Amino acid sequence: MKIRAAITKEKETPFEFTEVELAEPKADEILVRIEAAGVCHTDEAGRSGVLPFSFPAVLGHEGAGIVEKVGAGVTGFQEGDAVCLTYASCGTCKACIAGRPYACERMNEINFFGVYPDGAHRIMWQGEKVSSFFSQSSFAGYALVSQRSAVHIPEDIDFAVAAPFGCGVQTGAGIVLNSLKPEFGSSLVVGGCGTVGMCAIMAGKLCGCAKIIAVGGNPASLELAKELGATHTINRKEVEDLTEAIMQTAGGGVDYAVDTSGNGRMIASLLNSLTFTGSIAIAGGGFQLTLGSFDLCARTIKGVSEGDSNPQQFIPQLIEAYRQGRFPVDRLIKTYPFEEINEAFADSGSGKCIKAVLQLNAAAPC
Repeated sequence: MKIRAAITKEKETPFEFTEVELAEPKADEILVRIEAAGVCHTDEAGRSGVLPFSFPAVLGHEGAGIVEKVGAGVTGFQEGDAVCLTYASCGTCKACIAGRPYACERMNEINFFGVYPDGAHRIMWQGEKVSSFFSQSSFAGYALVSQRSAVHIPEDIDFAVAAPFGCGVQTGAGIVLNSLKPEFGSSLVVGGCGTVGMCAIMAGKLCGCAKIIAVGGNPASLELAKELGATHTINRKEVEDLTEAIMQTAGGGVDYAVDTSGNGRMIASLLNSLTFTGSIAIAGGGFQLTLGSFDLCARTIKGVSEGDSNPQQFIPQLIEAYRQGRFPVDRLIKTYPFEEINEAFADSGSGKCIKAVLQLNAAAPC
């Protein structure tokens, strides 16, 4: 079928709208009419050429919409279902079989290399194969995904709110709730106040952390962090020794730390602020870390993929917390018409908004 998509023709070029050809669903796939799609820094990493796929490409990996068609082997979805879309996993490796799709042995291949799990492409443009993203490519009127990548959502939730749960929201919340699991009354410091960091802060509040310290460089974001659950904030640009500032704020070392910045200096400061047995979780991505002379003590350093989340279980739990008013992720969101995708990326990159979400309302194919 012919659909409208925001295509990235070359590395570091603006998005352009064009007509592409989308394949029909295979046996385990569903066709989703995209109503909203979140803008994530991982999309920007793809556009900038950091990730190993070829161009042209259709990015987007936080889609939400309505199921339009299902493959012959699909059992969990039917036409008309409201869904949000999440990362891809193979379903057959040891980790997937054990219920840990976030540790899928083919994670990089089927999310970042531009192909679907069968190694094939689903989108064509002017006779040329188009790289996919997260085996989803939701910056388009329609997306084709494995049923493993779809999660049922309540029909009364705004698609613009639901879309970011597929990646940024579950990542930030999952780092705290699934990986660190802080005890009631413990202390938590979060480095970076983007979507992932803000969701980690809200998750810390859900856990009952007594002290939640937000560290960032944007005064407006730090103010919002207070409203969402941070008990203290530190503007990293206003302190000479960030480790010392964190420890003074906490009244000693902190029990748990989350880094969402990927900045080596931030990570080192958070790590050094931990208690003797403290733990730090680092949200994905590559970074350079130089600790110099450092006593690890009994501290734990761990990486986290997609919030260590099983999306079909975790996303509905988070959405329910949102509906109860205990996880106000809507406070992070600014919506943009699909046609303003380049502006949305610019605002996201500059810090003008925390979570940009595109609204597509694609009622019909091209």
